[in-house]
Amino acid sequence: MSRGGGSRRRRQEIPLAPVDRILHQAGAERVSEEAAILLRDFLEKLAREVAKEAVEASRHAERKTVTEEDVKFAISRIQRYLCANYELARLSPSEEQR
Repeated sequence: MSRGGGSRRRRQEIPLAPVDRILHQAGAERVSEEAAILLRDFLEKLAREVAKEAVEASRHAERKTVTEEDVKFAISRIQRYLCANYELARLSPSEEQR
């Protein structure tokens, strides 16, 4: 049985208002809807990946409950992956350097 009744055709989305607020808090004077949507979509994808890693960690520990430690572990794995790929991208020659 699904939560919330009725069938869902659209995936749950983070509302745009909090994303817009984050951009403003970072110093933006104005924020286009497209920019807020792009950041929201990225944050949702990132959250899904962290959630998958956390669920995997809890299952590995033979638990049904995802704990704070599982989420911390998942975040650290995702951070390592992102940082490693950032470093590789930074070290590889760009088109501008040719």
